[in-house]
Amino acid sequence: MNTTSIGLNKERAKDLSKSLNVLLANFQVYYQNLRGLHWNIKGKSFFELHVKYEEFYTDSQIKIDLIAERILTLGGTPLHTFQEYTELSKVAVGKNITTGEQGVQLIVNSLTVLLNLERNILNESAEANDEGTNAMMSDLIAEQEKTMWMLNAWLN
Repeated sequence: MNTTSIGLNKERAKDLSKSLNVLLANFQVYYQNLRGLHWNIKGKSFFELHVKYEEFYTDSQIKIDLIAERILTLGGTPLHTFQEYTELSKVAVGKNITTGEQGVQLIVNSLTVLLNLERNILNESAEANDEGTNAMMSDLIAEQEKTMWMLNAWLN
C-alpha cells in the first residue's frame, strides 16, 4: 500500500514530517528565547513585556504540541532533544537580552523565520493534498502575521 492510514502518499507524508520537524526545532528555540526574555526583561516596559512574553511562550507550548502531534499523525517521530533542535534551527538564540527593544526585535526576527518555514510547508502540504497540515499552517500564518503587525507597531 502506497498510502498512509489517513490516505496520504507515504513518501510525501514522510517529507512533510521532516519539514514539520524543522519547524518544531525552530519553535523550540523560539520558545526558549521567550522564556529567557520573560525572566530577564528590565526597564520601564517590564510589566507590559513580562506579561506579553509569558502569553507568547504559553501559546508556543500549545503550538509545539500541535506540530509534534501532526508529525505523529503523518507517521513520523517528533524530534525531542536540544541537540537536534539547535542543529536544525534557523531562529537565532537570544542570550542576555534585557531591553524591550532588543527582545521585541528578537521575536520579530524569529517570527520571520517561522513564517518562511510555515509558508514552505503550506506549499508542500498543498501539493501532497494534506488538508490537515495545510489548515494548521494557514492558522499559524494568519495569527503570526497579526502578531508581527502588532510587534512592529510597538517598535515604531
